[in-house]
Amino acid sequence: METSAPAGKLSGWRRALRRRGLRLLVACLPLLLGLLHATGAWRLPVLERFDQIIYDARLRATMPRTLDDRIVIVDLDERSLEEIGHWPWGRDKLERLTQELLQRQQAAVIGFDVVFSEPDGSSGLEHLQRLAQGALRQAPGYAQALQQLAPELDFDQRFAQALQGQNVVLGYYFTSDRDGGARGQLPAPVVTEHMLQGRRLASTTWSGYGSNIPLLAHAAPVAGFFNAIADEDGVVRSLPLLAQYQGQYYESLALAVFRTLLGLPAVRPSLPAGIQAGNTTALGVELQQDGRSLLLPTDDKLAVLVPYRGPGGPRGGSFAYLSAADVLLGRLPAGSLQDKVVLVGSTAPGLQDLRATPVGGAYPGVEAHANLIARFLDGQGLVQPDYALGYDIVQIGLTGLLLGLWLPWLGAGSALALCAAALGLLTGLHLWLYLAHGLVFPLATALTMVLLAFALHMSWGYFVESRTKRGLAQLFGTYVPPELVDEMVREPERYSMQAAMRELTVMFCDIRGFTTLSERMEPVALQALLNTLFSRLTEVIRRQRGTIDKYMGDCVMAFWGAPVAEPQHAPLAVQAALDMVQAVHTVNAEHAARGLPAIGVGVGLNTGPMCVGDMGSDVRRSYTVIGDAVNLGSRLEGLCKAYGVEIVASESTRAQAPGFVWQELDRVRVKGKGQAVAIYRPLGPRDAIGAAEHEALERWHSWLAAFRAQDWLRCDALWLLLPTGPGWDGLRSFYAQRIQERRVLPYDPGWDAATQFDTK
Repeated sequence: METSAPAGKLSGWRRALRRRGLRLLVACLPLLLGLLHATGAWRLPVLERFDQIIYDARLRATMPRTLDDRIVIVDLDERSLEEIGHWPWGRDKLERLTQELLQRQQAAVIGFDVVFSEPDGSSGLEHLQRLAQGALRQAPGYAQALQQLAPELDFDQRFAQALQGQNVVLGYYFTSDRDGGARGQLPAPVVTEHMLQGRRLASTTWSGYGSNIPLLAHAAPVAGFFNAIADEDGVVRSLPLLAQYQGQYYESLALAVFRTLLGLPAVRPSLPAGIQAGNTTALGVELQQDGRSLLLPTDDKLAVLVPYRGPGGPRGGSFAYLSAADVLLGRLPAGSLQDKVVLVGSTAPGLQDLRATPVGGAYPGVEAHANLIARFLDGQGLVQPDYALGYDIVQIGLTGLLLGLWLPWLGAGSALALCAAALGLLTGLHLWLYLAHGLVFPLATALTMVLLAFALHMSWGYFVESRTKRGLAQLFGTYVPPELVDEMVREPERYSMQAAMRELTVMFCDIRGFTTLSERMEPVALQALLNTLFSRLTEVIRRQRGTIDKYMGDCVMAFWGAPVAEPQHAPLAVQAALDMVQAVHTVNAEHAARGLPAIGVGVGLNTGPMCVGDMGSDVRRSYTVIGDAVNLGSRLEGLCKAYGVEIVASESTRAQAPGFVWQELDRVRVKGKGQAVAIYRPLGPRDAIGAAEHEALERWHSWLAAFRAQDWLRCDALWLLLPTGPGWDGLRSFYAQRIQERRVLPYDPGWDAATQFDTK
């Protein structure tokens, strides 16, 4: 027994797995799709877009929406263009703007989010110089006057002098033109091929550029590109810190401004250990100065996510916007920008520096750089680490296995709860990593996998299992109580109409006295009475989880233990028999009130191996039981009349229903059976039988023992002590005749006291 239990459980698991094998495979399909997408074997653009939507929504929901007063944006806005003139302004104005910001306002650093790629000819100096070489060459004093006036009219030189030696960062841009066009002069690269010693960094790569004129580039040698790389949906979520051009690496405007603020520390890519050559994905950009270093983590393209603080623009509330006209015309109180980072850019639609971002469709490009500088100043920010792919694969694998192995065993409600818990856990974990540590991980694939797993589970239940369940309910609905049908449809694959040998308990119940009733009642009234009685008996059988086999005239046949396996089939059948007898007594009380004769009932019960299944012909079939055990049950029902009792049960039924008090009636040989079997009648549950009934039962069993011992004197003495009344009078009458027949015969040591019945 100790070793068979585990083996039985293992066998049960194997059967369950065989039944649900296809369901398990279907449940694991979302896991396979998720892993294919995450590993890049089969990229699904819709999931990538979903990840972007999740990121954007999370970013908007967690934006601080507070003012960062460390950075100020001098805006080339519409009002400035109206007051000062259309763009580009003369470099004399930019000279005054720069001097105002550095000298009177005492800004810490200026970053220009504009490029000066063409010389400024707005002063007319070039035209005057051509006249000096041409038509006015002989004019007295013209050349001398022009020479004196030239420094004042050389706006580029004046602007360059204002930039010289100051904390000013110019901007420029890279291009991907086919012809690799180049204009202006690039600044020195911050990372060279020599530094990398044969390695090449994974980054954005460009083939051309548009930069500042050499005069300005020499005056302000620190410059940064202001390119923004949009995702496939056209939204700018990140900005590159370094970009490659002809094997050299150049810094962005935001990084150049930040480095200038720190005193221009050296730039070194942070590389994984052990990689000596070939393409390399840097872990970040490291700033080194005076033995100290600061790591700025980047993604696999040397870019960083922009931590947008708010909706953007002058009214966005993230950064202070000052109209360039107000600054240029000295309307700002002196020292208002002391020690602040100043970015010069534009929100004017005509200057085309508005970008689509997660927080706005027309976001100023200059403010994107401001957000990035603020991140550097804070020393923290959003980052998608290099192990994000591994994290995604792990979360997909664990969640997919959990759902794939668990969902097939759950109903709709439990499946919904499990999937909701999985969605909540995944989302909560990602929010915690995002808010507490600034880590951005993919989430869309895992969430979609959970939703798809639930959808497949429900679809399978509706289109596959529900069809099977509906068929099962149609097959068994007329035989089996509704509550048993409900149990069956939970696992329909376990049930079928195919015949099988099982140990069951069968009942035959015969209603007696209908012949007398039929003589006194109209056929319709008799039919209604019979239907009412059968309805009550059927209700009792169903309440005790029995299966109706058939109605045969005034007899009903039922069995317990199939199609739903029921270990307590015998006790349930015994209780049903007792309840059916009580139901008939209730009907008799109603008949007495109406002046109708009473009816009787005889119930036979037997437990044993039977063949159960769908049997019959092509024309008519039914779910029934057959076998010797069934025949014996029918014979026992016929004995009720002979013994004057309402229930007769076999020894096998009594053995499996120990919770009842039993009275042994006899040992009998019924027709078709050569071996004698003991028969009993149940008196009721043990806790429902009183002391007087127990005492009467003991006297009966003592008398029965004396009868079988052929001790007639003791039989006579005990006979006087036996009870009388319903349930006893018929039994006394039966044995009175038997003892009269036996006592005239000589003592027979081989007599087994069994009663022979040759008819049903």
